[in-house]
Amino acid sequence: MKKSTIALFCCALVVSPWAPRPAEAAQPAPPEGFTAIFNGENLDGWFGLGHFDPRQLAAMSDEERAAKKKQDLADAVQHWTVENNELVNDGHGVYLTTEKEYGDIELMIDYKTVALADSGIYLRTTPQVQIWDFTEAGGKWNLDADKGSGGLWNNSPGTPGKNPLVLADKAFGEWNHFHILQTGARTTIFLNDQLVVDHAIMENYWDRSNPLAPKGYIQLQTHGGEIRWRNIFLKELSAEEANAILWSKNNDGFKSVFNGKDFTGWAGPTENYEINDGTLRCKAGHGGTIYTEDEYSDFVARLEFKVPEGGNNGLAIRYPGSGDTAYVGMCELQVLDNSAPGFASLDDRQFHGSAYGIAAAKRGYQRPVGEWNFQEVTVKGSTIKVELNGTVILDADLSTVKEFMANSPHPGISRTSGHFGFAGHSDPVEFRKIMIKRLD
Repeated sequence: MKKSTIALFCCALVVSPWAPRPAEAAQPAPPEGFTAIFNGENLDGWFGLGHFDPRQLAAMSDEERAAKKKQDLADAVQHWTVENNELVNDGHGVYLTTEKEYGDIELMIDYKTVALADSGIYLRTTPQVQIWDFTEAGGKWNLDADKGSGGLWNNSPGTPGKNPLVLADKAFGEWNHFHILQTGARTTIFLNDQLVVDHAIMENYWDRSNPLAPKGYIQLQTHGGEIRWRNIFLKELSAEEANAILWSKNNDGFKSVFNGKDFTGWAGPTENYEINDGTLRCKAGHGGTIYTEDEYSDFVARLEFKVPEGGNNGLAIRYPGSGDTAYVGMCELQVLDNSAPGFASLDDRQFHGSAYGIAAAKRGYQRPVGEWNFQEVTVKGSTIKVELNGTVILDADLSTVKEFMANSPHPGISRTSGHFGFAGHSDPVEFRKIMIKRLD
């Protein structure tokens, strides 16, 4: 969303309805590295917004957004108050929404609610981490309320994370504590120190054909009964911190194919690459495809990469050992600086993560130039999936593709095995932590 959109909502949050109440206790200090995004006194830093498609909000004119702000502010002051460092909502009205949009985060938040109410936390302006009345008297066991709070309830039926792994809710009248990790579309949730969602993909409720947006607002939902919130602490994750979380999951079966010191186990024009402090880098002005001596059929590859401005390289998938891997291999998965002005007019099938010339990846999920990106590639039969920084940007069956960029033939597209490698294109793109797990 444009910065100007956010700014339109800021000015009204310091008016008298948000004034602090007297004689309140001091707000607990956030843990090291965290920031309190609720100050315990008033609603500075928040605005009102209901269940509203963020794409529509972004598409509004300045005048339309200003009118919506005025309307939502009038609603919010009727239903939100601050008492003893607690945000209190009477169960009605618009949702309290952060002025700032967030990407990868670690969030801690306490809540206390009442019987017959349900609520939730929107991440990236998207529903939601569910909060239930989990009792039979609550009347929503048909909606899986009996399984407890903390699930990604708006995920598709049967998908990981939709329902919590355990029932971890405390009794009404007691405070519950959420600890949420959001890395890309991957969401991990602890409720009262119990793991309830384990690194599940949070779906894009607003458009399930696309991944979860890279950034968005945090919203506290109101729904039918009083709910109180306190100790809202947030940490924005650096690239290194987010990557460490992504590396920590599902590591069984992976083996390193790059020792970080030399080209043992690799073939091709290795003289066109250099190794420094565990990092493999294509030499500027050089290129060619280097590849593992081993061949792979079905596999998962994990690695980190960093692109310079205008950087271009590629992952060789099922490469035969000679020729242009984009055509003679199953494909070349593009590694590209998507932000480079010189690449703005490329074919969609040439941007980062795309099967070059064959299938286009989603854009908007790459880290800024100069930061390390985490990428996982899964190859099974004729299918290929690319997960970038925790978000699936390509999931395609190449055998079904009938139209190719420039009508160029891809004779290697049906290969069932081959080498894994890097297709250098004269730019100093860097790779490290290169791991592969065989699936066959």
